[in-house]
Amino acid sequence: MEKRRDFLKKAFLGTGGLVLGFGSITEASSQIANLTTAEEASLFNAYLTINPTGKITIFSPNPEIGQGIKTAFSVIVAEELDVNVTDVEVLQAALDTKRFDRQLTGGSGAIKHSWERLRKAGASARYALVEAAAAKWNVASTTLKTQNGKVIGANGQSATYGELASDASKIKIPEKVQLKPNNTFTQIGKTTISVDNNDVLLGRPVYGIDYKEEGMVYAQIVRPPAFGQKLKGFDATEAKKIDGIIDVVSFKDKVAIVGKSNWPIMKARKVLKIDWATDKKLESDKMHNELFEDIMKNGKFDVKRKDGDVETAFKEAHQVIEATYQCPFLPHSPMEPMNFFADASVPGKVRLVGPTQTPQAAQGQVARLLNTSPENVTVELTKMGGGFGRRLNNDYALEAAELSSIIKKPVKLNWTREDDMTAGIYRPAVRYKFRAALDKNGNMTAFALRGVGLNAGNCTRENNFPVGAVENVLVESHEYKSDITTGPWRAPITNFLAYAEQSFLDEVAAKAGKDPVQFRLDLLKKVKEKPVGNITYEPDRFEEVIKVAAERAKWGKAKKGVHQGFSVYFSHNSYVAQVADVVMEKGKPVLKKVYAVTDCGIVINQSGARNQIYGAIVDGLGHAMYGKLSFENGQPQQANFNNYRLIRFNEIPEIDAYFIDNGKEPTGLGEPALPPTGGALANAYAKATKKRMYQQPFAEYTPEVAEIL
Repeated sequence: MEKRRDFLKKAFLGTGGLVLGFGSITEASSQIANLTTAEEASLFNAYLTINPTGKITIFSPNPEIGQGIKTAFSVIVAEELDVNVTDVEVLQAALDTKRFDRQLTGGSGAIKHSWERLRKAGASARYALVEAAAAKWNVASTTLKTQNGKVIGANGQSATYGELASDASKIKIPEKVQLKPNNTFTQIGKTTISVDNNDVLLGRPVYGIDYKEEGMVYAQIVRPPAFGQKLKGFDATEAKKIDGIIDVVSFKDKVAIVGKSNWPIMKARKVLKIDWATDKKLESDKMHNELFEDIMKNGKFDVKRKDGDVETAFKEAHQVIEATYQCPFLPHSPMEPMNFFADASVPGKVRLVGPTQTPQAAQGQVARLLNTSPENVTVELTKMGGGFGRRLNNDYALEAAELSSIIKKPVKLNWTREDDMTAGIYRPAVRYKFRAALDKNGNMTAFALRGVGLNAGNCTRENNFPVGAVENVLVESHEYKSDITTGPWRAPITNFLAYAEQSFLDEVAAKAGKDPVQFRLDLLKKVKEKPVGNITYEPDRFEEVIKVAAERAKWGKAKKGVHQGFSVYFSHNSYVAQVADVVMEKGKPVLKKVYAVTDCGIVINQSGARNQIYGAIVDGLGHAMYGKLSFENGQPQQANFNNYRLIRFNEIPEIDAYFIDNGKEPTGLGEPALPPTGGALANAYAKATKKRMYQQPFAEYTPEVAEIL
């Protein structure tokens, strides 16, 4: 793996290169300097470089986890700079809190955050290059144009960006630079192949699990087999006899085996004797279900939102509809298990290398753990084999750092698949109870949501649709503190809440005798005419994705033998409506196609955007159908893919992905298409079988749906 300094040296072959710093989005202007050494380049926070050979390099501050952020960044810069995206090299930047802001991957926010500053960076470089050419040729800059990495004059003069880079570095950039009008884009919105494709196909990228360096040792950690247990003692006599084992140490209820390679460590784990103490009642699925029942009836809830007079509205209702939904814990299951390199052998200094979605958080957490300052902790990023929110939590990096500080050696900590599935960070289990009141005309006059989550924080989204369309609303939340560790899982909370809500709205529409799509459109009409309280969504954008999805799927039009389910959701600043087509084959419902219409503003790369939609839908289908981590006596009952079911290639339906072209600034795409998927599937199944699904995974709790895919 090349280090940051090596990256910079590659970017500055020769002298006289143009370097442009990406400041925060609020900065009025970018900085330019004529840099002759890699050391001088470190004065800035993120970089667009053009060296005298014409090579253009940008440093991507956001970790790449397969979401295509490096490609999208290169497209944005190439568009404003008037070069082909293939001429832009994108390098992963190491953590640098002085030069970057929001250097993380999470919440589908990288593009939204960087869109304007990346455009300004490219436009500022273009401005400087044009002004340098104008001075060189003694002509007005207004007579010049840029094209394919060159500045071209009205009289046929031309110069490459590389030839102009040195002079351009001396040009003062105005506070405001002219950005391209959206209607002149030639690369944004087109299909661009990932900048990483060739390297990935040739096996060049260094993933965290591949990283190694001379002098390091390897380690694996044995953690309590059950949540709630503690380390009582251990006997490593036999383990230490195995050739290649260096040491066995314990810390924080964990036992670490240190060796020269992973194989002897794996053998040592089998003979290591550990005594675990249990001093409390350990959790199980049965216990969780009893908790949900008791808390729903007797628990104290935090009121997250209350509009109108909910109690009176339900008392006076012509009809009240109630439904309860529940989801299990889920592991993240990225293909690359957790791992990290740490060197804390020198007191007060720590060097970290590995795959994390939150490098700055890792830096701060390790600094606090080892009682040093963040400036003494460096973090270098490797390529990541998936994240889905798992690598937002840096528990594995902290373990590596603490272990290195104990053994006084650089160490590579590896988790096995079983480690991550049985002692990892999970999506929280949640139960929701919905209620809706209807008047004689089938209008919803009250809406209530009560949620209970196990280590879920606020398990509701109190400002989301249909809130804002109903006069009387009550949203309540309760968090139960569990021993089971939880954290963000792709589209946190909304990954299940959306299914529950959209399934419930379909049931309400059916009780009201209304078409499910029209029922939602009628609610949005109320929001547009007279919104109730605070809302976080734009009803017009909501309405458009609904109408376009219905049109593309031919909703309500005779499609012989096809049963359709509808769902729509707003999350991570984007709107996604989906229609699922289900047919009955040999008495079983079979999902044939999913239509997805997305409003994420300007689409930067059609290829990357479609991949995000496809991936999110497949993820949503698989986990709604099959995903479940169950517990008995505090122990997860699924430890690997032999008994934890994931969706398979032959179970993936046809997917029609369509994007609304409205010219608005781009928003997130990594997560928004997942939340509505379960609802579309469940609602289509209800149409086909006249049975509704209230608990995930569908295949377990509704056996007749087991072959739906």
